[in-house]
Amino acid sequence: MRQTQSSAGAAFDEMSAADGTVRPAYAELAGWLERMPASQTDAKRREADLLFRRLGITFAVYGEGGDPERLIPFDLIPRVITGAEWQALSEGLVQRVRALNAFLYDVYHGMNIVRAGKIPKDLVVANSQYRPEMIGVALPGNVYTHIAGIDVVRVSENQFYVLEDNARTPSGVSYMLENREAMMRLFPELFSANRVRPVGHYPDELLKSLRSLPPENCLNKDEPTVVVMTPGAYNSAYFEHVFLAEQMGVELVEGQDMFVDDGFVYMRTVAGPKRVDTIYRRLDDAFIDPAAFNPESVLGVRGLFDAYRRGNVNLANAVGTGVADDKSVYPYVPEMVRFYLGEEPKLANVPTYTLRNKDDLKYALEHLPELVVKEVHGSGGYGMLVGPKSTKAEIEDFRQRILANPDNYIAQPTLALSTCPTFVDEGVAPRHVDLRPYLLVGKDVKLVPGGLTRVALRAGSLVVNSSQGGGTKDTWVLEE
Repeated sequence: MRQTQSSAGAAFDEMSAADGTVRPAYAELAGWLERMPASQTDAKRREADLLFRRLGITFAVYGEGGDPERLIPFDLIPRVITGAEWQALSEGLVQRVRALNAFLYDVYHGMNIVRAGKIPKDLVVANSQYRPEMIGVALPGNVYTHIAGIDVVRVSENQFYVLEDNARTPSGVSYMLENREAMMRLFPELFSANRVRPVGHYPDELLKSLRSLPPENCLNKDEPTVVVMTPGAYNSAYFEHVFLAEQMGVELVEGQDMFVDDGFVYMRTVAGPKRVDTIYRRLDDAFIDPAAFNPESVLGVRGLFDAYRRGNVNLANAVGTGVADDKSVYPYVPEMVRFYLGEEPKLANVPTYTLRNKDDLKYALEHLPELVVKEVHGSGGYGMLVGPKSTKAEIEDFRQRILANPDNYIAQPTLALSTCPTFVDEGVAPRHVDLRPYLLVGKDVKLVPGGLTRVALRAGSLVVNSSQGGGTKDTWVLEE
């Protein structure tokens, strides 16, 4: 089954070199694709869909009519990364998350980076995700973002860029794990022909990492009690909350399942109240405690933040981490690496125009048809303009939005994201991809070899988000 031509133009093809030869990492897959009849492909795709439906792996899309529950399209062709490529990438990711944690500690303990003139003060203190309530709070190991998802894109054989940092409640790791499980069930012969590094130990590593930083006043620091806190079954990532709790062997709780007594957090069990030491919380800051933040929240636990401040419970991720992954702060992350670690960044940012800067604003307005423009607080592929894919009317409409509030936007060149072979209606064709590796920060920083590869299934599209019609792939990191 041969790969058809792409509309991606000059995009780096991860499978095929410019002369049409297959790159060594994809050699086994290329042969497999050639041998696979279309009838078998169709049968396996239907089998994969059935498998994911049985597991309940759906994604909720809010604000749409009808049934918002969707099955995220899963592509059967894995994305392959060599061991050497992964080594370089992982070193840069670990460096970056160390700098992000140092930044978060600093902005709540002294503001040294602001006083040194490396980042404007208002980008921190006026940021909606900055929590003054966290100033001076001591956290175990000074760790703020315990689970980070760093979105990276590839543009050439040796060049990866960081597209976005997710330091609050990064989602999608369950899809990484279930994609691998599906591939192993559907095509076990591929794993005997390719030395693929495992990812299935992620839940064990997550639990170890969470337990490595117990709160100061934990009764059993060798085995602190960990729970996963969910907003409930109507949350778009509820499947993942259930999945991770089951895989770690810990309780899944909602706010109503816990209470605070004498400054300590307890969960209700059939055997009576049980102390909770660490909460892997999957809900936003504003909802975790109605006494401290949004008084109308019915999802949180009254008194939880006070218990947290006292060192009686740990939260992963910490309150106030959102200031580190805001798009207005993103351009300053390379400087964080230099400032806190005394090192040069091993992974580069995408070149970024900050539209609060008059010169950058002028350039962006003159080149809107060539740029990607993003709201600094936007996510999920919403609130953005992809200039080369937009109409004149859409560009002019966005121009007016920018002029009304330039501080709310950044702009970047339209990158030719790398492509991977993907099953589409007409056969196999290259489609643009990104990658979200997941980093675990405890006493040290770990990441399993791989991540969530998202793929833009529409021809020529650069938007990989599931809410915008994207799909996912298994990500293979080879042993060599």
